[in-house]
Formats: sequence, C-alpha cells, structure tokens
Amino acid sequence: MTTLNEAPKPRPRPQVMRLTEVAAAQIKDILARKDEPVAGVRVGVKNGGCAGMSYTMEYAQKQNAHDEVVEDKGVRLLIDPKAVLFLLGTEMDFKVDKLSSGFVFNNPNQTSACGCGESVSITPAKEEA
Repeated sequence: MTTLNEAPKPRPRPQVMRLTEVAAAQIKDILARKDEPVAGVRVGVKNGGCAGMSYTMEYAQKQNAHDEVVEDKGVRLLIDPKAVLFLLGTEMDFKVDKLSSGFVFNNPNQTSACGCGESVSITPAKEEA
C-alpha cells in the first residue's frame, strides 16, 4: 500500500520478444562463428516492401543508450526503440523448409503479409488500460 508521500511502484514491463529454442540455438550458432565479438543481435522494423514494413536483424557491435534489451534463452536481443510497439508480444522462430530456411516472426500485431513473404503490415500494440 502506498501513502500520499510515496510514489507508486511502476508496473513490470512486458518482455518485448521471446525466442523459441530453435531460434535461440540458431542465433548462438551464428554468433559462435563470428570472428569479432558482438553485443547482441539488433532487431527492428523498417518501412518498405509491397506490404509496407519488413523485419530487420543485424549484428550489434554495441548497445545503444535507448535499446530495449531482451535476454532470452542465453541470447541478447537489442530492440530498436522505434520498433518496440510493433514487436510487442512477438515470438521469433527459425524454420527449415525443403527450399529455404530462415527466421520467422510470429507477431500478434501483424495484420497482413505480401505474397513473397518479404514484407508485412504491422499496427503498433495498444497501450493496456
């Protein structure tokens, strides 16, 4: 219980993203083969493609001051602060098919995707009441 002079405790922040075991193992394997150390994997979204947006992933040489840091299954993800509301609740997986393999984003904020699978339409997550 808080008193008039005591500030209320902030609500715990939800984890922006989570990884499947397969995705975490794939990222660990990729990072283990890097010649130079990295701070983590930077994940974000960018405008472009026929559906409007696409997911981005790259090696992060350093953590930026405003990055949202997600530690999951031994992997460090650095989320671009402009992408947090677009990625909230997303699960990253790694799929292998007959002709391709790659990271897949299972995003509850995604409203549609283009036919080629390279771009998506995403609406920002709504703030909880």
